[in-house]
Amino acid sequence: MQEQPPLGRYYEVEGRRLLLHRSGSGSPAVVFLPGGGGVGLDYWNVQEKAAELTTSVVYDRTGTGWSDRVTVPLTSAEVTDELRELLRAADVPAPYVLVGHSLGGPFARHYATRFPDEVAGLVLMETDHEDYDAYMPRELTEMRAAWDPDQELPDELPEEAVQLYRGLFARMVADWPEEIREPLVERHVSPEWIMDGYRLVPYRDRFLDEMRQAGPLPDVPLIVLTAMDIDDFKKAVLIGESEALLRAEIDGKRRLGDALAASVPRGENRLVHGAGHASIHWRRPDAVLQAIHDLLGK
Repeated sequence: MQEQPPLGRYYEVEGRRLLLHRSGSGSPAVVFLPGGGGVGLDYWNVQEKAAELTTSVVYDRTGTGWSDRVTVPLTSAEVTDELRELLRAADVPAPYVLVGHSLGGPFARHYATRFPDEVAGLVLMETDHEDYDAYMPRELTEMRAAWDPDQELPDELPEEAVQLYRGLFARMVADWPEEIREPLVERHVSPEWIMDGYRLVPYRDRFLDEMRQAGPLPDVPLIVLTAMDIDDFKKAVLIGESEALLRAEIDGKRRLGDALAASVPRGENRLVHGAGHASIHWRRPDAVLQAIHDLLGK
């Protein structure tokens, strides 16, 4: 059993305990969907600011953070069903502004596709996408496709890697309250949480195939946030990519963001400087909050 989280309470969905933390009041509620390897409280800084505008929610999906574990990750349909039931159990009524980061982006889009009447808007931060590889240099996609975490990762990460990871997280949340910062950092460098992220890698194509089959997005307001820099988290997990390839990836993300925004009548791709893929909500919370503010019409 996981130790007690620093914030939030548990709700039962499909026999599993899921952690949810809410602040603020009002409608539509803002709901944050973490990326792979992320947890709800990673977004505490922007969640608390959003709570000054309306109800604001962070949560841990099954298999992540302080929520219960499963042997095989849920499908995207199960993730969206689970979120819907969790919000009902927590008495957070629709509609929602869904804020999805990385892998949380396709989950947010899938929710909007399946339940369009429950979504007031989407903010997609550094979102993954079923067409991602089509916008990338072939050399980069081939390099990453050949990388197998089961073969490449040791059974136990070296202490220097753990300390590097600890330092990166600690710097991002250095000004957070100690009672949130310390358990969050310690759990992020635990073997269980580190492997939570890598465990999703073989299932990425399955998630994206579900999104591909789900059809086009409904007409909901959409803001895509595309980070234009290479952050220290990216540098820490390089598998041989050159800086030129990483810059080409950023250009591909920009073009993909433009296409995604153009796929709906009310879409916009905003380029966010001063942050990278993993750190956009820590380095540029102002950009995230501005997007939320604009979708709420505040």
